[in-house]
Amino acid sequence: MKKRKCKQCGQYFQQQRPLQYLCSWECASIYAKELEKKKEEKEWKKRKKVIKEELKTHSDYVKELQIVFNKYIRLRDKGKPCISCDKPLKGKFDAGHFYSVGSYPNLRFNEINVHGQCVYCNQYKGGNIHEYRKRLKVRIGIPMMQQLDRMVNTASKLSIPELIELKEIYKEKIRKLK
Repeated sequence: MKKRKCKQCGQYFQQQRPLQYLCSWECASIYAKELEKKKEEKEWKKRKKVIKEELKTHSDYVKELQIVFNKYIRLRDKGKPCISCDKPLKGKFDAGHFYSVGSYPNLRFNEINVHGQCVYCNQYKGGNIHEYRKRLKVRIGIPMMQQLDRMVNTASKLSIPELIELKEIYKEKIRKLK
């Protein structure tokens, strides 16, 4: 038999039997305890993940979807000009809503309603709504603009399963865009 390095203490030892990887019973005992500890930690992480998922509220799912949705909009509109001021979108830019999320929550995740917008226009000029409307008509067309205007009065609150499904849909769209 050949000499091997002990997996626990790192000392070289003479193998007494095939597949022996620990030098002594003491090392074997310590190694077994460490393996058991790692196994328990792994199981705890799994249980903790399940517990966290069970404790999520509707607003937690909305926040998660909003992050994924905004990322999709930024990827989709990369290279296009700002919908409000027509300047090229460089670096960081927002996913600006034509109809605000506060007033029209049903249009929060509507791709027709959301377009790339520079931070200045979106956060400091109130979306520059008049310019936004003009450029939006050109970008999506009048029929789509009319469809968006009709959707304003539709009320819909997405359920948690719908939010989870939409999150997966937008993750897939992001993968396709990359």
